[in-house]
Amino acid sequence: MVFPLDGSHWVNMKVILEDLHSRGHNLTVIRASNSWYIPEQSPLYTSISVEMDENEQLRVSKCFHVQWKQHGSCILQSMLDSKYELMLTDPAIAPGLYLAKFLKLPVVLNVRWITSGEGHFALAPSPLSYIPVAGSGLTDKMNFIQRVKNFLFSCIDLFQQKFMVEPCYFAVREKYFEGRFDTISLLLEADIWLFRSDFVFDYPRPTMPNVVYIGGFQCKPAQPLPVIWRHKGATPSTLGNNTLIVDWMPQKDLLGHPQIKLFVAHGGTNGVQEAIYHGVPVLGIPLFFDQYDNLLRLQDRGAAKILELSDLNADTFEQGIQELLHTDSYRMNIQRMSRLHRDQPLAPMDQAVFWVEYVMRHKGAPHLRTEAYRMPWYSYYSLDVLLLMLTVLTALIVSTLGVFRFLCCRRIKKSKAKQN
Repeated sequence: MVFPLDGSHWVNMKVILEDLHSRGHNLTVIRASNSWYIPEQSPLYTSISVEMDENEQLRVSKCFHVQWKQHGSCILQSMLDSKYELMLTDPAIAPGLYLAKFLKLPVVLNVRWITSGEGHFALAPSPLSYIPVAGSGLTDKMNFIQRVKNFLFSCIDLFQQKFMVEPCYFAVREKYFEGRFDTISLLLEADIWLFRSDFVFDYPRPTMPNVVYIGGFQCKPAQPLPVIWRHKGATPSTLGNNTLIVDWMPQKDLLGHPQIKLFVAHGGTNGVQEAIYHGVPVLGIPLFFDQYDNLLRLQDRGAAKILELSDLNADTFEQGIQELLHTDSYRMNIQRMSRLHRDQPLAPMDQAVFWVEYVMRHKGAPHLRTEAYRMPWYSYYSLDVLLLMLTVLTALIVSTLGVFRFLCCRRIKKSKAKQN
């Protein structure tokens, strides 16, 4: 069973589904009835469509609740009877996690973003002294003021998760589940995290045994292209057979063309990773969300230049293009990143499929999960141990001072007795 997120997230989820389908797996995809990108009919999968009103198109995070309210126990019983082997979901929205818990399915996450930020912060130790929070616009080299800023951004993420995200699922938890848990605990119970990143692109940081890095898994070698000509209107009668006129061209084929000198991009994860794969320097114009941070990682490595939207005009755009075209270091740095990315014992897509099938074969992978998700926060940070140590230390100091005071008082009394 697959519970994807619409939009650009579906683009890379579909790549995994194509590979799983080619290996003979039967797939069921849950989609919103007014989905932007996820078709109801597909040779890759069967679908379960959740009826959504037109004004609810952007409220996909509540679609599973809608599904339950509309269809009741009948659809849920049908899912139970289907004997699915695992749930593959994008945890940028949480309904797939709740459905997996209800169906008692092992969970594989196709993940970079969770319901309140970047996934590592929920899963692995993430010191804020050198790990930038998404949206902070910081690198892993921070001064004191930047570390303060990073801490505040982390607090915003925690506030968002507790007071904005969790209330969306209160009704579902009360009606269909027993016991106390939250969305983060469901994330931490996932068997495998297929992480859409790697340490060629991202900054080094602590990780966990059940994290598999598949950054760039959607990238493929470019297919040869004829002469590229953008033309609108009727096809010229003198057009040669070596010229192709199209409304749309596969981005990977363009980026892989030997004559491509630079890539003007908004900085989405897919486009940035394809630029790394094909070794093309980037002139980035970020618009929102993670795009600035993505481009900042390339710029920090000398492989891109960021042009802020507020500074964009004909002159700055031309200057940016000229700088990338005539400064060799941009191309050298991005091509070095490309060599590092490609130098792997197993292709990212092969890793993704292997671990999906691994979880299916072994009915989960609990041996790769730490026990941290079962621990209360004060135990995780050993605050209870620290409190005990401080109590013992305080008692020892007070006792020592008490003994010294007693001995001193006794000595003084003896001295006075002798004088008398």
